[in-house]
Order: sequence, then structure tokens, then C-alpha cells
Amino acid sequence: MAANESLNHDEAPVLEALERYHEADELAFTPPGHKQARGADPRVTKVLGEAVFYGDVLASGGLDDRLSRQHILERAQQLMADAVHAEHTFFSTCGSSLSVKAAMLTVTSPHRRLLVGRDAHKSVIAGLILSGVEPVWVSPAWDPERHLAHPPTAESFEEAFEAHPDADGALVTSPTPYGSAADLNGIADVCHRRGKPLIVDEAWGAHLPFHDKLPTWAMDAGADICVTSVHKMGSGLEQGSVFHLQGDLIDPASLASRADLLGTTSPSVLLYAGLDGWRRQMVQHGERLLGDALQLAARTRAAIGDIEGLHVDDAEDYCGPGRAADLDPLPVVIDISALGTTGYRAADWLRTRHHLDMHLFDHRRLSAQLTYADDESTVGRLIDALRDLSAHSADLADVPGVDVPTPADLRMEQASLPRDAYFAHLEDVPVEEAAGRVAAEMITPYPPGIPVVLPGERLTEPVLNYLRSGVRAGMNLPDAADSSLTTVRVSA
Repeated sequence: MAANESLNHDEAPVLEALERYHEADELAFTPPGHKQARGADPRVTKVLGEAVFYGDVLASGGLDDRLSRQHILERAQQLMADAVHAEHTFFSTCGSSLSVKAAMLTVTSPHRRLLVGRDAHKSVIAGLILSGVEPVWVSPAWDPERHLAHPPTAESFEEAFEAHPDADGALVTSPTPYGSAADLNGIADVCHRRGKPLIVDEAWGAHLPFHDKLPTWAMDAGADICVTSVHKMGSGLEQGSVFHLQGDLIDPASLASRADLLGTTSPSVLLYAGLDGWRRQMVQHGERLLGDALQLAARTRAAIGDIEGLHVDDAEDYCGPGRAADLDPLPVVIDISALGTTGYRAADWLRTRHHLDMHLFDHRRLSAQLTYADDESTVGRLIDALRDLSAHSADLADVPGVDVPTPADLRMEQASLPRDAYFAHLEDVPVEEAAGRVAAEMITPYPPGIPVVLPGERLTEPVLNYLRSGVRAGMNLPDAADSSLTTVRVSA
């Protein structure tokens, strides 16, 4: 879709307003208290530089006047909406974790039902806890051979709506952190035939609108709300997120109100500026930058695939009937099971020996997330390090195994609402005694942040064994009350 000719994408309203602020020599007797770096500790500016502080001004009563009469943020959001084929766009400085909650609370309400893919990020579960919404879980498309979840199919959402026609809408995650994408056109059709809205958690898909060789962008597929983390695959700063809206199933004012309810009253202009500048960059240069990135990813995938013991997962591995509908090739997912070690051990080794930080790691895989910021030098370091990993695989093989359950054993009974279990009277019990009890906490391997255990689920021995063996192998469970999993928090 072509950009609106009445909008000038050469503009960057937030960045230009910051420039005017400095040129006018504005003097603030307001927060932030560092007063344009004058009060910052020199030891801090030595590391961060003073530019960070120069860009840190109030949004209203600083960047704009006290009544926001220059409409700086409004114009920046209009430009972003036009760039990605949406009708409305909202900036968030609290990450997509806030954006997806705002979307959920607009589509549904306490004591109502929402269809949710069970591969949802923990921020979605937090939204269920805060809202009191009853989830109707839609099973992912499980790959039992690779022990990997792809987004639920359109047929799965059809079946869920048939069983729960009173559900207010649906939420799907696409693409996943592993790059597999859902059939968003099909899922949107399932929803819209019933007059129900579709929320897409597309946190990993900020780049999708800007190149036609990438999976379908949610707005182009007909989704009603799409949530995107610009800091993940774009050039935004950490926590920079946007959420987009189209169609007549959701009131824009209600969505803005829910975002205001959850968001900060002190948004970071630095994050706004990053979002604004990234939009301009993508409209002007995105197709070229992403085209170069896709070519680089193809060469990188081929080079890694030639390394002994490494297999790069591709569309043949992920896509097909009952699996993913498409694949984003920029997350380079590497199966290292032939090396006889785990992704946890390999990731630690690569960081210690080569100072490389990998994107994802699990019991058998590593992932290197590529963006248009990568080049031959960065992927060259990656390929050299992986060759070294392969050459030293014997040194890494003495690791505990992970007892991965079957897909059927991973699913547990939702015995109570997530909100009710989370706020119930709590008890910490030894993990050996936890089977049969109702969980009162999320237990989430991170990355990628998809909970294995949710509040309200009745714990089972296969899931507990998986988590215990995972911890022994190096799995990180940062949100569990006891990250060593000696005890588990349950409803008393």
C-alpha cells in the first residue's frame, strides 16, 4: 500500500521538536531533575554521554507546550500509521508488555472470555491476571519431533469459537521468537465472520510491513489490533513499542483510554524519538535495508549449515499443513542436538569464549537474530565462533539432559482463573509434592518468555520433571518465586 501523499515522511516531528527545543535555549524548572545533564554525575556522562540527557525532556510542557498544541506526538503517530497501513497508531514507552494488555482490556472485560494461543508471551498472561478475563486456550501447532510450538492454525481457532461462541475475540502470537508465522488471513476471517476482533501480538514483526519477501503484516492480513516491539527487529530503543488499529470493531478512544490507564504519566521522549526516526528510516530506505538483510541471512544460513553438527531450521522444517504458515528467515535458528550438548551450555560457552550473546537458547537450539544492522563483519564473527563451537563439542557434551514431555503432557488443566489463583492464599511446597496442586505463579523459561506454568493450572509430574531437569541443564526461570525450583508456589 502506498503512503498517503498528504503526509510528508521526510518529517520526524519528535526529533525536529527536540532540535527546536535546544535551539530556543529553553530553560526548564520542571523534571527531569538532571536539567539537561547539568546535574548528572560526570561518572555517568562518561559512560552514557551527555546526548542522552539532552534528549530527556518532558513530553508536555517541554517538547510540546502544556496543552500539546503543536500536536507533535499526534503527528508522529499519524505518520507511523500511514507507514504501516494502519488507521490509528499509539506509541508506548512501556514496551509491548503494556500494549498487549491495553489491547486485551479493550477487546474484552472481566469475567468475559477471550481465545488465546497457549504459546502466548508472559505479558499476555499478566493481562489475564490483571483483568480477570477467562482464557479459552487454543493449542499451538506442536512439532513433536523438534519439540517446538508454532502458532495455532485457523482451524484451531474455528474449533475454539464453535465451542465458545460467547468469546469476545481472539489473540494470536505471530511471528514467534523462532520466526514461524501464523495464517493471519485465515484467523482474521474466522474472527470476522463472527463479528469478533483479532489481536496479533506481532512483537517480533516490526520490520514486516517494509518488504514483500517477509511474512504477511498483521494489518495487511486484516487484524484489528497489532502490537509491535520496534526495539526487537527495528531501530527503536528498548521499551519502544507501537500498537496499531484498523476497522470498526474497536473504538479508538477506548483503546487510548486503556493504554492511558496502564501507561506512565512520564513517557520518555527519547523513546518517542527512536520510534519516530525509525519510521522515517523504514519509509525512505526500508526495502533496500531489509533486502540486503535477507540476502545476508541467506548467505549466513548456508555457511552455518555447512558446519559439522549444525542444522539451520528453515521453511521445510517449520511450514506446511498443521504447522507454520510462513517463516521469517532473519531469526537464524540452529539445531545443535548433533553436537551432544544443549543450547544453554553452548550459549554460555559462546559468551565466555567469543563474547557473543545469542538470542534464544533451549534444550537443543541456539538462535542468532539478524537485522538490517548486521553485515559481513558481524556474521563473520558468528560463523567463526560456531565453527569453534563445533570443533570443541566434545568439551561441551557432559551436560544433564532435559526431559521434554510430549505435547499432550505439556497441557495442564486450567482449574481456576489465572487472576483467582494468583491472588489466592499462597503456599510454597517442595517440588516433589507439587503435582496435583494448583499453581499460583508463572514459571517461564527465559528467553523466549513463554510460560510453561500459569496461575490456575493443575501441576503434573511430566511438567515438573521438565522444569527440574531444565534447571539442572541451565534453564533460566526468572519469574518463579524459587528460581531453583526447590519449591513451587501454589494456591493454599
